[in-house]
Amino acid sequence: MLADPAVGVRELKERLGQEEARIRDTLDRLVELALLRPSREQPGGLYPVSLVAGMQLLVQRQEAELAAGRDAVAAGRAAAADRQRAEQLFGLDAVQSELEQLLAGAAVEVLSMVPGSAVPAATLKAAESLDQDMTRRVRSRILYHSTVRQDPTTIAYGRWMAEQGSEVRLSPSVTRRLLIVDGKTAVVPIKPNEASVGALCVREPGLIDQLTALFELIWTEAVPLGMPAKAESPAGLSPTDRHLLRLLADGLTDEAAAKRLGISARTVRRIMADLMDRLGAESRFEAGVEAARRGWL
Repeated sequence: MLADPAVGVRELKERLGQEEARIRDTLDRLVELALLRPSREQPGGLYPVSLVAGMQLLVQRQEAELAAGRDAVAAGRAAAADRQRAEQLFGLDAVQSELEQLLAGAAVEVLSMVPGSAVPAATLKAAESLDQDMTRRVRSRILYHSTVRQDPTTIAYGRWMAEQGSEVRLSPSVTRRLLIVDGKTAVVPIKPNEASVGALCVREPGLIDQLTALFELIWTEAVPLGMPAKAESPAGLSPTDRHLLRLLADGLTDEAAAKRLGISARTVRRIMADLMDRLGAESRFEAGVEAARRGWL
């Protein structure tokens, strides 16, 4: 019909070798999609819209259907939230399924904290499509632990997310995994250091407010991706050095401090050995006393 706008049902039947009923059904469908429109020149006739206009109409229709689907999902989740304020998700598959639904239904903003010195490449690849769709629709802010600077794969993904529209920052205070969607739903691990156990999905306004405040506190002090780390203190201490000293002063073991900081126990011991050398201390206790005297704690 684009090639010959004046063609009728009889001619279409002959050229396409199809039954008249099928031809008419197809024409009805094209009219429904607004790809065929009533002719102003020939009463009762139809004319096809241009190829470019037709593609735009189809894309707009699909976008409207997707938006309606998202609204339906959001409404369903809101109704479920009224009935259940907290939900335990056991196992990685259950957590992944819930995350996909939450992100697909996000309407305002997504906040996320990602601890650890690196994110597995397979995990990043699996999240790529969902992350891209999310960043096109809502504001996204991501906090990574400062040590990801040493992992090219995670940094490359963070830069890609920034190109998609996300805001990405780094901080040594990112020691726990957290996701907050639209300021209404938060997902946290059931066991902080064992992601495979599962997660807790909560919708209590008071708790969400506290978790959001924590995120904003860390966000304010974090360094934007691509910018150099904040200058060290006059004593030459980095934020990680100070944080480690406080944790060890509180009585945490190397292993516990490493998990809290999202780094390895070996790295903790290396940093602590350097700090003891700078303090001129021969024991952890002596280092703590000297650090306190110098105002490092």
